[in-house]
Amino acid sequence: MMNHPKIISASTIDDHSLLVEFDNHQKKIYDINPLLEKEMFTPLRNAELFRAVRVDVGGYAVVWRKDIDISEHELWVHGKTIL
Repeated sequence: MMNHPKIISASTIDDHSLLVEFDNHQKKIYDINPLLEKEMFTPLRNAELFRAVRVDVGGYAVVWRKDIDISEHELWVHGKTIL
């Protein structure tokens, strides 16, 4: 399995998009709208909770609560690269 770059920072752009920076200096925008259909992610419809995003220790995921996270693999593969 390929090792993906680790996450060094994550912030929200609006109520459904993340700006994620990886340790290889690439930045990607990730739209969470498709995830909101899944029960695990429905709390993120709350903009205040969504804005509380943080990077997990080690940079392997972004997390909100202990039960809501998105892996670096998902963010890397499905995020849109920006320059």
